[in-house]
Amino acid sequence: MVRTVVIVDDHEGFRTFARRLLEAGGFGVVGEARDGASALAEIERLHPDAVLLDIQLPDIDGFEVARRLVDVGSPTRVVFTSTREAQDYGGALEEAGGAGFIPKDDLSAVAMDQLLGVVR
Repeated sequence: MVRTVVIVDDHEGFRTFARRLLEAGGFGVVGEARDGASALAEIERLHPDAVLLDIQLPDIDGFEVARRLVDVGSPTRVVFTSTREAQDYGGALEEAGGAGFIPKDDLSAVAMDQLLGVVR
């Protein structure tokens, strides 16, 4: 069952909000990162089940982070998030190979579970 997660977002306020929301829903937030390079390091160090990954980051974008995870064979499942809507990214979401997308305004533990195939 997917229960550990790393939150990646360049806004500390969103990371705090997401942590509280996901922990209240039973996830163990094992780490946070503010940019793509830090995200890759934290995922390699912590081996979370999933990563909540903002698409727009200050260094490399979330799509590149996801591609690099695939390239190294990481089993960590990627859930993309953004203030923008999914259709704004065209086919890039599917091409990046994530488990899915949740707009930041719709983030919940239930939404994460649904994308990750977790049955409660």
